[in-house]
Amino acid sequence: MSGALSAVDADSHAPVQEQREALVVVDRLARHFGGGRRHPDRAVRAVDDVSFQIRRGETFGLVGESGSGKSTLARLLLRLDRPTSGRVLFDGDEVFSMPARAHRRRVRPRMQMVFQDPYASLNRRKTAGQTIALPLRVHKPELGSAARAARVRELLDLVGLRATHAGAYPRQLSGGQCQRVSIARALALGADFVVLDEAVSSIDVSIQAQILNLLRSLQEKLGLTYLFVSHDLAVVRYMSNSIGVMYGGRIVELGSREQLFSSPQHPCTHALLASIPAPEPLDTRRREHDLIREEVVTDGRVEGCRFHPRCPLGSRERCRAIEPGLNPVGSGQRAACHFPQSAESLAAQAAADAAATA
Repeated sequence: MSGALSAVDADSHAPVQEQREALVVVDRLARHFGGGRRHPDRAVRAVDDVSFQIRRGETFGLVGESGSGKSTLARLLLRLDRPTSGRVLFDGDEVFSMPARAHRRRVRPRMQMVFQDPYASLNRRKTAGQTIALPLRVHKPELGSAARAARVRELLDLVGLRATHAGAYPRQLSGGQCQRVSIARALALGADFVVLDEAVSSIDVSIQAQILNLLRSLQEKLGLTYLFVSHDLAVVRYMSNSIGVMYGGRIVELGSREQLFSSPQHPCTHALLASIPAPEPLDTRRREHDLIREEVVTDGRVEGCRFHPRCPLGSRERCRAIEPGLNPVGSGQRAACHFPQSAESLAAQAAADAAATA
C-alpha cells in the first residue's frame, strides 16, 4: 500500500484544531461468544470493555492484527450484532435500547457500511443503478421512479462514475468501480456516519489511493464521519485523525495520529509499527519488532495483561497477574500497559531483564 500513497503526502491530512462534539460514543462495549451461564470463563471475549468517541466530521482509525476484534466492533456499532454489555450512543440516541422500528427510521439511514470485498458486497444480478436505488426504494417509497433515477445519477457523479455505469453489472466493472458503487449506495440516504471495514484492502494497489482520495474528498464535501478499520498502517495514517489499537478484544492504545506514530507507548503498537516494510531490513524498528514473541493470544482468556505472553517485559509479576486499564500517558493519549514507554526504552529494559535472569 505504501506504493499507492507515494504520490500523496501521508501527513497532509491536517488535524482538526477545534473541539468537535462526539457523534459516536462507545461506552464499555463487550461482545462475548460461547461459555453460557454455566461456563462464562470459557467465553471468547471478541470485544471486551471498549470505550472511545468519534467526533463529528473526523475519522477514527481502528487497527490491529487479524482476530483482534475490529470487525466485530464495527458490526456492533451498526447494530448488526447485539452486545453482551455496554452502550453505543449515536448523536445522543442509545442504539441498542431503541425499538427496532425507531432505529430503522431515525438511525439506520444515517449509519452505513462499506465492506471489504467490492464484488461480494454487490448483488451480481442487479445493475449498479438498481443497487444504489434499493435503499431509496426501502426507506423513501414516496419517491417516484424519475426522482430515484435522478438521485442515482447524482450519486454516480459524486463518486466519479458516469451515468452510463448505472446499467452495468458488477462483472462488467473493475474492483475500484464496484467499490465506488458501494460508496454511492452507502450515501444514497444521506448518511453522515460510514464504517469502512478494510474498504481498500481487496482493491489493486494502483487504485487504492484513488479510492482513499475520494473518501477524503467526500468527507470534506459532505461532512462525513468515518470509522476506518484496517490492518494497513500506511492507509490508517493517511486517513485518520485519531487511532485505536486493538489486541485480544480490547483497545490497548488510543491517541491522535501524531501521537501514535511519533510516540507510541504500548508494546503491541511498537510491533505493528515495526512491521511496516522499510528500505533497510536491519534497521532499529526491525530489531524492536523481533523482541515481540510470536505466540498468538486473541480471545482474551489470559490472566493479567492479555499481551504479556508476547511482550518482552511480560515475565514481570505485575504483568502476569493484573490486567492494566487504559490509562493516560500523555495529553489525550492512553495505553493499557503497566510500563508504557518508547520502543528504545522497551528494548533496553527487555535486555536488562534478560541479563538479570540469565
